[in-house]
Amino acid sequence: MIPHEKALVQRMQDEPFVLFGINSDDADTYHKKRDEMGVTWPSVNDDSVKPKISTSWGVQGWPTIYVLDHKGVIRFKNVRGEQMDKAVDELLAEMKAEAGK
Repeated sequence: MIPHEKALVQRMQDEPFVLFGINSDDADTYHKKRDEMGVTWPSVNDDSVKPKISTSWGVQGWPTIYVLDHKGVIRFKNVRGEQMDKAVDELLAEMKAEAGK
């Protein structure tokens, strides 16, 4: 999954796009994994925020993926790979159409 996310972040580098991760690993494990996998996007530990994001958003298991539009509305859930790309592209096109671009 990480290789696809890295490719998506790179492809969207000049677009109004943010990949934001929430993780459940302890800090040492996460930092080691992040460095090993080359994660460059922001990510926070779920235990570091109150209330937990996983609780507030009803996360039942990891990974759970939410794709939000530019208004902050959840539009897709648990899309991966090509489905995630299509979701992001669709929302970006929608946003640009609304902006008249």
